Amino acid sequence: HISQSKMFQAIPYSVRGACYSYEAVSVKNDMSVRDKHLVVHVSVLRRRIREVRAVRYRERFKRMMRDGEVLSYQGNSDEVGCYVAPRPLSKGNCYFEVTIIDTGVRGMIAVGLVPQYYKLDHQPGWLPHSVAYHADDGKLYNGNTIGQQFGPKCNCGDRIGCGIYLEAFEDGQTTVFFTKNGKEVGTVVVPASPEALYPAVGMHSLGEEVQLDLQVEWGMEKEDGLMIVDSHEDEWGRLHDVRFTGSLLEYMGKGKSIVDVGLAQARLPLNTRCHYYELEITDAGEKCYIALGLARRDYPKNRHPGWSRGSIAYHADDGKLFQGSGVGDAFGPRCFEGDVMGCGIMFPRDYILDSGDDSDDGDSELRPKQQRVQNDLYMNEEEDGEELEGRKVVVFFTRNGKVVGRKEVAVPAGGFYPTIGMMSTGEKVRVDLHPLSG
Repeated sequence: HISQSKMFQAIPYSVRGACYSYEAVSVKNDMSVRDKHLVVHVSVLRRRIREVRAVRYRERFKRMMRDGEVLSYQGNSDEVGCYVAPRPLSKGNCYFEVTIIDTGVRGMIAVGLVPQYYKLDHQPGWLPHSVAYHADDGKLYNGNTIGQQFGPKCNCGDRIGCGIYLEAFEDGQTTVFFTKNGKEVGTVVVPASPEALYPAVGMHSLGEEVQLDLQVEWGMEKEDGLMIVDSHEDEWGRLHDVRFTGSLLEYMGKGKSIVDVGLAQARLPLNTRCHYYELEITDAGEKCYIALGLARRDYPKNRHPGWSRGSIAYHADDGKLFQGSGVGDAFGPRCFEGDVMGCGIMFPRDYILDSGDDSDDGDSELRPKQQRVQNDLYMNEEEDGEELEGRKVVVFFTRNGKVVGRKEVAVPAGGFYPTIGMMSTGEKVRVDLHPLSG
């Protein structure tokens, strides 16, 4: 049924020579011919704008597969894969992050900013008007295939961020900054305006996989309280996606995937004078993905204790023991809210920590050794494993004051640090790092 006061005209139109379907345009009978043509023209113009926007704001990628927020390399390692986001950075969205899920064969992952129609068979940073931080060598590539030393290398679990400073737009130049695990690595001024800088990710070897977050906000602490990165609270050396209040640790991560680990690591390793610690599960959260154990000092922040080399842990949700592997062994009973889990080391009588320091301030002796091996560890966790292992000790675990089991393990260089992992919403534990003495 058509109202007598209106008639509908089917108007064909084209954009850049391509013919499109007819569009119904409402035109009043009492309009002049000129007004009718104006209405039709406006309608066609609106349709054109919608079509142009659809093309303009379209992500582009090559030799990559996207599954939700996850990007994975799909080439043969001889060719670069590249992803370019649909929209440039802006004052309302000035930062993005990439979490490395898997470094693949060579870990040749690049994160940076490029022009909208950047060539997808080149790594970000290689071509003019692009800039990128490369994970495999820690170098900055600024429109050149030769990089400059810039920051640390990056490994599985690390977060690489890239953003622009809002107050630094002038004369067609923009200050770009890069971060690693929430901490600024460095800045560079590029001769481009923000609207010409699109988030980009490059990969170049089999098995590489990352999680992309184009909506994240950068800062030491998110306004909504979802994350606290690398806090330093008294006895804790590292807190990642964990909030510390008194003796209570609370998981503050997303809890959606295996890289959403909340990690708490003590400032000092266990030693002959402080060889045991405990936690009480005050809230099991959604799935009680709570792990108690020991790990090397530079243990990856997004890996549950026990999953990677240089760590051992007792997991509450399944009662399994994990030692440097994502596959656990049956070990003890599952743990629930109210249970107390403990972990300690039985040191030999003649044991001396390789740092040569049992004092309360062991950082000075330990730090040089960790610096020496840090980049090698990030390159490949399977290589040079022998160098990290020292004397063997017996690690034991308890549940509600009773020993669950023991395991003989080699102590990593620098010692074993009390390390706690959480991975599901609502988890809370109360920790006592000094329940015993002797």
